[in-house]
Order: sequence, then C-alpha cells, then structure tokens
Amino acid sequence: MLDIKITLTTAPKEKPKTDKLGFGKIFTDHMFIMNYTEGKGWHDPRIVPYAPVSLDPAAMVFHYGQEMFEGLKAYRTADGSIQLFRPQKNIERMNNTNRRLCIPQVDPDDVLQAIKALVEVEKDWVPAFDGTSLYIRPFIIATDPFLGVHAAKTYLFMIILAPSGSYYPEGINPVKIFIETEYVRASRGGTGFAKCGGNYAASLIGQEKAEKLGYAQVLWLDAIERKYIDEVGAMNVFFVIDGEVVTPSLDEGSILPGVTRASCIELLRSWGYTVTERRVSVEELYTAHREGRLNEAFGTGTAAVISPIGELNDNGNKIILNNNEIGPIAQKLYDNLTGIQWGRIADPMGWVEKVCD
Repeated sequence: MLDIKITLTTAPKEKPKTDKLGFGKIFTDHMFIMNYTEGKGWHDPRIVPYAPVSLDPAAMVFHYGQEMFEGLKAYRTADGSIQLFRPQKNIERMNNTNRRLCIPQVDPDDVLQAIKALVEVEKDWVPAFDGTSLYIRPFIIATDPFLGVHAAKTYLFMIILAPSGSYYPEGINPVKIFIETEYVRASRGGTGFAKCGGNYAASLIGQEKAEKLGYAQVLWLDAIERKYIDEVGAMNVFFVIDGEVVTPSLDEGSILPGVTRASCIELLRSWGYTVTERRVSVEELYTAHREGRLNEAFGTGTAAVISPIGELNDNGNKIILNNNEIGPIAQKLYDNLTGIQWGRIADPMGWVEKVCD
C-alpha cells in the first residue's frame, strides 16, 4: 500500500459552471506524482497542487516518445456519492501498454489507490450536472536527460483530473465519419493496441483532413490491404448487419482494446444479441447498405460512451445510416452504460467501484 503524502493548495481555483464544461479544457487543483528510478522502483507517491512540471530539455520523452496514458472517469450519483467504472480494466491496459513500450509495470493496487486518493481530494470537482463527469488522465513519461535510443531508467507517473461534459458537440446525435485511404494509423506488430501518444500523433493528419471536409472523425483501415476497418480515431466501432452486431477483432494488434468496447460486447451478449468479432471490409458495409442490411453503426469509447454514426464517406461515396438517427441498439447501450456509470440503474455486472460518499 502506498504512503501518499498530500500537500493541499493554498490558492484553490474557481470551479466552472457545470453546464458549460466542454472536454479536457479545465483542470482541478491537485495532481498525483510518483517517481521511478532503476534499482529503486516506484517511489515518493504524493498529491500536490496542480502546476507545470520541470524537465530537462534532453528528457527522453521529448526525443523518443517513450510515454503512455490512460483515460477513465469518476461519476457523481444522485445520492452524491462518487464512483468509477471498471478502473481495473484501464489499469490492466495501462500495464499492457507499459510492457510494449518498455516502461516499468506499476502495481495495479497502487494505481487504483492513487486514483481513488486523488479523486477523493478533488471530490468537490466531480460535477453533478446531467451527462458530466470527472475525466481521469493517468500517464507516464521517460525523464532521463540523455540522447540515445534505449529504454529510460527514470520515469514520472502522474494523474491529472478534468471536469468534463460531452466529448462531441453533437452529443448523442449521429456523427459523420470520413474513411481514410491515404494514411494509416497502425499496423500488425506495432503499437496500435497500446495507448500511447505516437498512435494519436500519427492520426492527426487524417483527422485534420476529415475536419476540413466537415467530418467529426476518421475511420482507419488496415495498413496492408487498406480495405479492412480498424477503428475510428477516438473510438472502437460497431456495425449492425442483418441484426448481427459486428466489430473488428483485436487479433491484428492494431486496434485499441477499449473498455467501453468490451463492456458493450458483454452487455449485448447478456441480452441475447449475436456479437461477432471479425474482419469487416468497407466493401461489405457498402454492399450491406445497398441491400438494406446495414441497420446501424456506432462508435464506443470512454469519452463519448456511445456515438452513433449517421454518415460514412469513402472517397466521396457517401452513405446515410439509419436515416441519420441513433439506432435502437446504440440507444439501449447508451442508456444502460450511462445508467450504470451514474448510478441511475442497478449494476448487474459488478463494474462499479465506489470512491467515497
């Protein structure tokens, strides 16, 4: 168990209006920090006032990108208590990313303790307005001041918090998705399954192109044949074809194993739906749409939860899905997931982790 030292701020910030939060723009009063030194391990866990971090210009994270991050949320229920949603899954993914990037593992119990401790210190920052939450961003960066390509010997593990509203301005309304055929995000054997900045940096050029064309996100294809769907830029993706729920499989290692993705699959199967994880081609989707068999499509992720897809654009070939309306499966998933997360309905899966009253 960590011995977390807590230093409280003497200059607390003014809290924002909870109906105008946006996403990831406002940060709380405190942050968690813990150091790693080779031979000593993780040490000196502390909660301190939120402030800039001082790093040597030669810190390896700047030059070789050895870093990782995670994302989860804390929710305020109707009775005022605060809870997390499946934090163990995020921590498991965090250590899988660490392993791929040669970053030292962090004890899962220590990570959960640190998250809970920081959220409890900042409990007054957890918004109560409908649809809002406290976004939690754990991350690790390599800090060695050294210009050489190898795994670092020193790291910082940090957690920051951001009270947040809807990720997309559209909210639960359908979004328009642009299918990217020129650039690729990840390939087999790479870091696609890991949550690291390099994946997102590689996706920016496609995202910028999509936004200029009026689209909310990019739908990435496989790196080899450029015809099989991987994921949307900030979400995993699902399609309903002839009533069967289909999502790209994780076998290639190029897709992020989303916690919301896994939760949707588990919920759908518990309700009796057939859910298939397999390769899905763009051609299959367009054929199914032409034949009237593509019932709906939606993205899943921690930030947006469920985001219905209303339009796909493949090199100018546009199709409208489900009359540009949210489909019944996406709506049911959204209602149940958010209901569990905010404590509005019972948690039949045992996913909720209470932080404090």
